[in-house]
Amino acid sequence: MTHSTDILIVGAGQAGAQAAISLRQEGFTGHITMVGEEADLPYERPPLSKDYLSGERPADRLLLRPPAFWAERDVEILTSTTIVSVEAGMAIADDGRRFAFGTLIWAAGGHARKLSCAGAELGGVHMIRTRRDDDDLRADLHSAQRIVIIGGGYVGLETAAVLSKQGKDVTVVEAQPRLLARVAGPAVSDYYKAAHEAHGVTILLNTQVEGLEGAHRVSGVRLADGRLLPADLVIAGIGLVPSVAPLGLDAVTVDSHCRTSLPHIYAIGDCAAHPNRYARGSIRLESVQNAVDMAKAAAAHIVHGDSAKPYDACPWFWSNQYDLKLQTVGLSLGHDETVVRGDPAAGGWSLVYLRAGAVIALDCINAPRDYVQGKALVERGARISPAMLADTTTPLKQMEG
Repeated sequence: MTHSTDILIVGAGQAGAQAAISLRQEGFTGHITMVGEEADLPYERPPLSKDYLSGERPADRLLLRPPAFWAERDVEILTSTTIVSVEAGMAIADDGRRFAFGTLIWAAGGHARKLSCAGAELGGVHMIRTRRDDDDLRADLHSAQRIVIIGGGYVGLETAAVLSKQGKDVTVVEAQPRLLARVAGPAVSDYYKAAHEAHGVTILLNTQVEGLEGAHRVSGVRLADGRLLPADLVIAGIGLVPSVAPLGLDAVTVDSHCRTSLPHIYAIGDCAAHPNRYARGSIRLESVQNAVDMAKAAAAHIVHGDSAKPYDACPWFWSNQYDLKLQTVGLSLGHDETVVRGDPAAGGWSLVYLRAGAVIALDCINAPRDYVQGKALVERGARISPAMLADTTTPLKQMEG
């Protein structure tokens, strides 16, 4: 059986949902079909390592829009549908269903990277990518006290914060010499290490995992130096594998309108590398901002053609851990200087990143004003002296450069 649609959106996450919304906002009146692997309607993923994991937010409050919203806008959503291959004008699901499309928006995101070491398939080993992952983890936590988290990025640290607040014994194992090594400078890494340790979390840096031990369920994490960490439960937060294989590609790169090299196929969100002036090249970003803005750009081009505005959004990210709200604007890649703005000991401060004298990013910790005002500095590549940037008596919005 073949299902025909004008636009097929593969992926029912933030990017796919925004694409459908934006198509209607841009005036598209044709048939839109969105298919997603999960059984859920489009929902937010960031809370999975924050307030949904903690139990503070119920499942119905994860939804990006209520069910009636999609019906009112005539957006057909097919859940529990996995696309395994794409041919000319046709997408094929794992159950044999065929979807004929005029235009395809590939918003499939990715899957949590699995551990490749011995013991990775044992019971009690978890990842956090989907609501079901979270539900399985929450059910398993009741009988677990000693938790080992592999990976010291955003997901690992947010999870550590939630579980340590629940009274669990948490150890974070990170292969890099510092936390958040891919996304933040040493001052921010050190600050978060101290914050987690103050809450009782053990942080092991420069530490490799040799394998997981246990009979049917994990009981320990064997490190490369021979140490064995007792573990009732293990959580892997080691990144994302982009879902692009069904397109017949090893990786997906798009142009400024989110078009792939394949005819009538766009790609958006976590799975798509795109030209980004803040990265000075092509980059793949995993963020709500990127998913939303790429979706808007793709929808506009589908409806209006080359007259549509290309993707040119300034990246931003956030992370909540304990009472610390980290807000990042810009990309610190390739920075050659940093400026501390404010007093880290006072709890509210920012780290400003410069490259060749120009402001390229800010990490703002409990400093929302710096975050909001700093965006303009990043967007124009403002050249401001480090001494002035460090002067907290002068708001960033008053700095010219």
